[in-house]
Amino acid sequence: MSVVNSSRRSLRLALVALLLVAQSLGSQAAEPKVLRYAFPIAETGFDPAQIVDVYSRIVTAHIFEGLYTYDHLARPPVVRPLIAQDMPVHSDDFKTWTVKIRPGIYFADDPVFKGKKRELVAQDFVYAFKRPLDPANKSPTVSGMQQYNILGLNELRAEAEQGKKPFDYDREIEGLRALDRYTIQFKVKEPRPRFLDLISDSDLHGAVAREVVEAYGDKIAEHPVGTGPFKLAQWRRSSLIVLERNPDYREVLYDARPAADDAQGQALLARLKGRRLPMVDRVEVSIIEESQPRWLSFLNEQIDFINVPGEFVTLAMPNGRIAPNLAKRGIQAFRVVNADSAFTYFNMEHPVMGGYTPERVALRRAVALSMDVQREISQVRRGQAIVAQSIMVPHTSGYDPKFRSENGEFSPAKAKALLDLYGYVDKDGDGWRDLPDGSPLVIEVATQPDALSRQFDELWAKNMEAVNLRVKFFAGKWPEQLKAARAGKLMLWTLGSSAAGLDGQSALARMYGPEAGSQNLARFKLPAFDAIYQQLSLLPDGPEREALFHEAKRLSVAYMPYKTTVHRFSNDLTQPWVIGYRRGVAWYDWWQYVDIDSSLRRN
Repeated sequence: MSVVNSSRRSLRLALVALLLVAQSLGSQAAEPKVLRYAFPIAETGFDPAQIVDVYSRIVTAHIFEGLYTYDHLARPPVVRPLIAQDMPVHSDDFKTWTVKIRPGIYFADDPVFKGKKRELVAQDFVYAFKRPLDPANKSPTVSGMQQYNILGLNELRAEAEQGKKPFDYDREIEGLRALDRYTIQFKVKEPRPRFLDLISDSDLHGAVAREVVEAYGDKIAEHPVGTGPFKLAQWRRSSLIVLERNPDYREVLYDARPAADDAQGQALLARLKGRRLPMVDRVEVSIIEESQPRWLSFLNEQIDFINVPGEFVTLAMPNGRIAPNLAKRGIQAFRVVNADSAFTYFNMEHPVMGGYTPERVALRRAVALSMDVQREISQVRRGQAIVAQSIMVPHTSGYDPKFRSENGEFSPAKAKALLDLYGYVDKDGDGWRDLPDGSPLVIEVATQPDALSRQFDELWAKNMEAVNLRVKFFAGKWPEQLKAARAGKLMLWTLGSSAAGLDGQSALARMYGPEAGSQNLARFKLPAFDAIYQQLSLLPDGPEREALFHEAKRLSVAYMPYKTTVHRFSNDLTQPWVIGYRRGVAWYDWWQYVDIDSSLRRN
């Protein structure tokens, strides 16, 4: 072989080697960035008009987009335009709100569009805001929407409810109109100073395309199509949810307005400003209901983020600080008091627990006074909560950290005195209290079949036994219990709720009569309370409104349709390769604001 041929052969081999290296590097560069996550409770579906549970809303908040959103770094939170071009223009009396939307925003591709790009227009928001009022959708948010009194919208629903004809989406109404292709106008019957709250919810009030809803019919919850940063790629109900980057998402660059003295926020802004969103390509959400396997999944680096289960907090964050062994691994910790509450609701229509007569009120108050919330915090919640004094939640209007009431009291002695006074005594000598008429009294507690719920159940049993009340538990999966709760079939149940905005009135919806069967699981109906709730909607923020919040809290404690137990701490951990996470106070979307450093990931 000649020297020339040998040189050529060596050159070809070198070029092949370089090509292979380049392909390898290209393959590595193209490797998708995946955020892996786990929900402790199963979702219910992804149609904004038919959901209210937190976990479904977390998903829809990343698929759909509302007119406005919250700045994810601003503290206190600040609303900013999302789909809208600018902040809304409102009349002096807060009855007319006009919004210009940005042109050139498109829905994610879907077979319904037949290969054509589908631009978002003002009429899509008109349709989206009408959908909760359609009786066929059985929307759990319908009462909340009705309270805004959008002119003509409640009447449209009333006609459909009377069975005269289906809900008429084509009829133009005065209060909800597309003035042109990119302008939407809302008109309400009474002043609504906080109407901006309604139009800042992407999870419940994001734009939807009518042709998509009509094409999928009763399967629409399985086919969410929005304009947001992600689209649904795979869904195995109660098991796995996969979202992928929406390739049709417009150019949105990372930006925010942290306070000047917010060192953490300023550092995140400096690091990520100008990056195109979303920064991850894929989000995989597993449903892991049991705490231990969820915790082990994080420790084994199978998931990238976890809200630390209560029983593992002392291991993860002793004394509120990240454990040294986790810190050595580069794991990051975030701790904050949530804008949330955990509560037990009492069904006000139940023949034993419900009602407004003195003896029924006394029974609910006695049960509430028997609940050792401080023990619940120390033993079950591992110190990761504070005792709640009212139905109001932190970080919202109406919440007063100095407020104290019977809601936050633990007194078996008072409970026994109330029960004795109103005839709930042991009449047959079996050691358990009976109803005033002598029939057996059994407290029926709905629960879930998981380890954490069993710990709560044990404490429930001890608390009630201490005042001689007999308890019967029956377990069911969370979505099934929620259905039963909305149907008024449970005596009582314990669950939690998080604020979706900054106005505390949303917490009071749980006691507003027209919300019965929806947010008002207790089915509490009191004209005096409803009048306060309606007045709260009309007043601007200020001392007069705060005084009404105080009166609403007083009525809540007096009638006790809910025993609000705690406001919880969130203890979040992220793996070292998750960049940009920051705990939000009153919103659900954050996946588009984080990045994954694949060079640090070991799994």
